Amino acid sequence: MSSVSPQTRAVVRLIVIIAGVAVAVLGLQKLAAVVLLLVFAALFAYVLAPLVHVAQRPIHIASRRRRLPRGVAIMLTYALMFASVSIAGALVLPSAVEQVDDMIASAPAYEQSIAAWEHGWSTYYERLSIPAAVRRSVDQSVVAAGEGAVETARASLLALAGALSDLPWLILIPILAFFLLKDAASFRRSFLIALPHRLRLRAHRLLEDLNATLGAYVRAQLLACVLAGAACGIGFALLGVPYPVVLGVLAGVLEFIPLVGPLLLAIVASIVAALHAPVLVLWTIAFLGVFRLVEDYVIYPRLIRRGIPLHPLAVILAVLAGAELDGVAGMFLAVPVVGILSVVYRHTVEWRGGDGTHRAAAVLVTSQPADV
Repeated sequence: MSSVSPQTRAVVRLIVIIAGVAVAVLGLQKLAAVVLLLVFAALFAYVLAPLVHVAQRPIHIASRRRRLPRGVAIMLTYALMFASVSIAGALVLPSAVEQVDDMIASAPAYEQSIAAWEHGWSTYYERLSIPAAVRRSVDQSVVAAGEGAVETARASLLALAGALSDLPWLILIPILAFFLLKDAASFRRSFLIALPHRLRLRAHRLLEDLNATLGAYVRAQLLACVLAGAACGIGFALLGVPYPVVLGVLAGVLEFIPLVGPLLLAIVASIVAALHAPVLVLWTIAFLGVFRLVEDYVIYPRLIRRGIPLHPLAVILAVLAGAELDGVAGMFLAVPVVGILSVVYRHTVEWRGGDGTHRAAAVLVTSQPADV
């Protein structure tokens, strides 16, 4: 009986890998809610990790160095975070509610403004010497675009209602994050011990790089969202754009979604400005353009420092793919997922190139990790 050729073994190995990946993807789709919950818990843990490390710094009491237990430090961080969020909500929420009420009360006036604009456009449109067939085609396109906008708005409201129905699940995020913050070092150490001896150093380096990359990205995104919300709220108020607090909060939330979020904010802010004063649209667009240049090329690079070095084309494709796979959540998670894959690919290339990690090493993490 002849032995199996290397080519056949390679083909069989490839088929097994593809089948394993397919089964894993199918399993993730079935458990999408659980996976998403774990991802948000991990991101929440990355945000709080530096504060926990600060709370754990040793202090001198009666000539002795003492430090809080990690669990106590985490609970103290949670308490400070809850107090900060409560204070911020008490400052912002009344103005936001008042502006939302004003927006609802002004809806009839906005409808009249839109109707007057449509009437003026129709009058100008009729004066043009455009063939009837072309005009009918344009009218049909406008009607289709309006119906599409209505359907999109309705779908967004339904998605928001569905998200609110899942609100009780969000309570599990800080609970899961607590265990991740408390036992991440033990989890990582157990994982390294389970690996073959010759792979431990490689796995340790990969985990360290992934940890640093994700930590830098998450914290940079959070700071960018806070800065975007504050800057846009103040800028809109100075320009005289209606509802600056609501638009500022919206800017901070949409900053989480790369590329798509800032574009959506620009559209919403321009529509609000146009309904208030048509000339204000130009100032709004100019302000957002300058802000994006400063944010993307001056502030954000200094925030992220050691983040995810991706080409803008890769970011665009990742966001589009995430939107197709899982909507808004997919767009939010697309960039960090692609960043993780890029880090894994870089380490794989380095290992194959022989960077001195072929020697056996037993690297176990005995101290607290740098991030989570």
